[in-house]
Order: sequence, then structure tokens, then C-alpha cells
Amino acid sequence: MIPLFDSPRRRTFPYVNVAIIAVNFIVFFYELSLTTDLVTRHVSQLDIFILHWGNIPACTLDSLGRDAVASRSAVCSSQPHPASTILTAMFIHGGWLHIAGNMLFLFIFGDNVEDAMGHIRYAIFYLLIGAVAAFTHMSVYPDDLQPAIGASGAIAGVMGAYIVLFPRATVTASIPLLFFIPFPIPAFVMIGFWFIVQLFSGFSAIGVDAVGAAGGVAYFAHIGGFIAGAALVNVFLLGRPRPAPVRPLR
Repeated sequence: MIPLFDSPRRRTFPYVNVAIIAVNFIVFFYELSLTTDLVTRHVSQLDIFILHWGNIPACTLDSLGRDAVASRSAVCSSQPHPASTILTAMFIHGGWLHIAGNMLFLFIFGDNVEDAMGHIRYAIFYLLIGAVAAFTHMSVYPDDLQPAIGASGAIAGVMGAYIVLFPRATVTASIPLLFFIPFPIPAFVMIGFWFIVQLFSGFSAIGVDAVGAAGGVAYFAHIGGFIAGAALVNVFLLGRPRPAPVRPLR
């Protein structure tokens, strides 16, 4: 399902959410400027960029104190400081569909969460949840040497917060197989179905997918981000009024 718009109305302009989206696109356009032709016998400029700034679980965990051979591998030695990639990887995407899908979901759901939390708290929340999502992925696949990239773990946390804050909201969505005809659907149904798919896909890949991202998707980053976002949203609302109840679209 592709979300088009939702029923909650924000009271403030989502400066942070817009800035996050802008930074993601700026980084993506920089990626497009890199050549995909081989610059060495094995990797291209784009590959080098992703290996440099993507979050490689084995490298990151080793840099944080885990003693393993991976810390001495050529892959890990290419990173300035592997732990920093927990954040930098959140702003790197692997193609137009990857970034377009992520930014659409962030655009639909992030503005209302920012409105509820406030700008500074939302910025901290987004980065924190993104880090939790990365650690969830790394805990399941600690020896993975494939770089994990994308904002989807943090966005999953935003969706988790959204469903707690706006359980009665309605999302107008479309399904490509149904000729993109828009239809209203309760937010908890759409997001709940999405989360069930992540759970099923993630756990079914354990023991089968050696690289940690079934079909190129780090499902456990989504699972960890979503749960963390739903669990921590009320902490970030302390001292702030809760959003007014949302009337479903009719």
C-alpha cells in the first residue's frame, strides 16, 4: 500500500522533518554523481562511498569493543570510524525506489509526530530510533560484512510513534495492483499490517539469509525501530499536551 495523505492536521510547520527529507535527497543526488564504472579491479566510486559510510555490522560492533577478525579485514579498514556509520548510513539510499518510498512514508507520518513532540525532541527521537534500529539489525547479524543503508529503521520508529499518538487516524492509500485507486484505511490497519509483514519476513529469514537482509531488506532494523518508537514516544511527550483525538475520514 502506498500512503497518499492522512487525517491528522498539524499545528506547526515540520521544519525538522522537511530538513531530514532534504538532507536525504542531497546525499542521494551526490550518490547519483558518482560513477558506477569500476575505478579499481573490484569496486566503483559508488561502491566505495557505500562501503565507507554504510553501517557494516561486523565492523561497527568490533569498533565498539568486540574482539573479532572482522576488525582487521580490508572492508572495515576502509571506514573512518565504523561506529559513526550508525548515523551516516541513515542518509544513504540504494536507488530511486528506495529513497522515494522511504521519504514518502516519512512525509506522511513524520510531520504529525514532530508536531506532537516539538522540533528539537523530534530530531533527537529520529536519530535515536535510527540508532536503535541499526543495533537491532546488528544484534541479529553480528558478523555481517554487507553495508546496511537507508532511513527505513528510523521511519519505522516514526510509524510506531504515530500509531500510539493517532490510533484513530485514517490514511488514504492506493495499491498499484488496483490501478492506484485511492481508498481510506484506518492507520492502525495499514501500519499494523506493515509491521506483521516485517515480523514474518524477518523471522523467516533467520538461518536462511546469511547476509542479514532478505531480498536486500534489513527487516530487523524495521522491527527494532518500530518497537522502540512505540515504546519511547510517551517519554518524548513528557511536559507536552497530547494531540487532540482525530476523527476518522468519512
